[in-house]
Amino acid sequence: MTDLDLRSSYQTDWTRRFHGDALAVVRPGTREEVAGVLRACLHAGAAVIPQGGNTGLVGGGVPRAADPEGRPQVVLSLLRLRDAEPVDLLAGEMTVGAGVTLSAVQQRAAAAGWAFGVDMGSRDSATVGGMVATNAGGVNVLRYGSMRQQVVGIEAVLADGTVLRRLPGLIKDNTGYHLPSLLAASEGTLAVVTRIRLRLVAALPRRVVALLAAESMAAAAALAAALRRGLASLTALEAFDDQGLEVVMRHTHAERPFADGYPIYLLVECAAAAADPEPELVGVLATLPALDAVVASDEGARRRLWQLRERHTEAINALAVPHKLDVSVPLGRLGEFDERVRGAVRAVDREAQTFVYGHLGDGNLHVNVIGPDPDDEAVDDAVLQLVLELGGAVSAEHGIGVAKTRWLVADRGEADVAAMRAIKRALDPGEVLNPGVLLPPNDG
Repeated sequence: MTDLDLRSSYQTDWTRRFHGDALAVVRPGTREEVAGVLRACLHAGAAVIPQGGNTGLVGGGVPRAADPEGRPQVVLSLLRLRDAEPVDLLAGEMTVGAGVTLSAVQQRAAAAGWAFGVDMGSRDSATVGGMVATNAGGVNVLRYGSMRQQVVGIEAVLADGTVLRRLPGLIKDNTGYHLPSLLAASEGTLAVVTRIRLRLVAALPRRVVALLAAESMAAAAALAAALRRGLASLTALEAFDDQGLEVVMRHTHAERPFADGYPIYLLVECAAAAADPEPELVGVLATLPALDAVVASDEGARRRLWQLRERHTEAINALAVPHKLDVSVPLGRLGEFDERVRGAVRAVDREAQTFVYGHLGDGNLHVNVIGPDPDDEAVDDAVLQLVLELGGAVSAEHGIGVAKTRWLVADRGEADVAAMRAIKRALDPGEVLNPGVLLPPNDG
């Protein structure tokens, strides 16, 4: 597709912060067509931008404002790779094309009596290929791990059209380097993932959700630690602040969960296959110093509580173009980070609004700042500097993209980044795949 109107939705990311011009958008429908596109682009000297559902938040799946080498850019959309094999009932695995959405995987797994271990609010548009490329996490990481832990086989195409294919579905496979782990979180810089074999998990239909009120993020983190120790059925621990809750309620017309407002809220979900997890959860909650609590076991009430957390991204985006900073903080320093991050933001922009929410079970917080110009990175720098000072990581699940390349060396160190560059040179010597993403410009 070369018409501007047809290209436009592929050229701007979900946050509206990152965008560029593509010479064309190409939508292959098979692995062979993907390989053909890559060979043609290599021959023509064009850069290739792999793209899944375009739900990324760091600019890694859309064209650059300007290619580092001044080359034309081609968006390689993988949305048409939507074939899926029948679920392997004995192994508890399924093989799907990179363009299959998360919700489609969940539905196919459920129809076969299984479940998929990763879940997130963008399930209806996020694709499996993009989730592998960014090593997506979501709300169930504390129980099942991130996307890397779900991949047992992979098919991918290198920049020269060479196909890598390892889809046996073997639980134990110790024959050399584990390429699926290497390609997970590579953000389309090493190869284009076209097909994935996923591990499934036991279906847990009995669920209960609770919302707890806490006086601070440190108090919420202490509650979360007690819940992790005491609940074998725990699947999710999510936190958000009262300012974010107000925005969600205005945006969705939801009702306030408590008569009074509290500084921090902790959403808890437990799940089990047969026994009702509610008595176990209520029993543990009775021993905890939460300021207030509400428990929901029927599906509608559970969904209403989850909406208070899952619709944060959408509600905040409706205010203005946000600075979205996905970071990882040591669990013991979550409280300190929450206390200091607003001051760090105000030191840069006194009028900025800061919203903090995220996955408390694994230390992954999302800092959203409204106010500074989308191109002004001073507030980003202030937040990320604080993260590193506290021993955290500048990206937890969204990736580096183009938004955080300047921070990769500060986070990982020169030796790590040099090793990454060596891998990039080996697999993509012409730097055709997603230039400008993940790795900072090489001054050498």
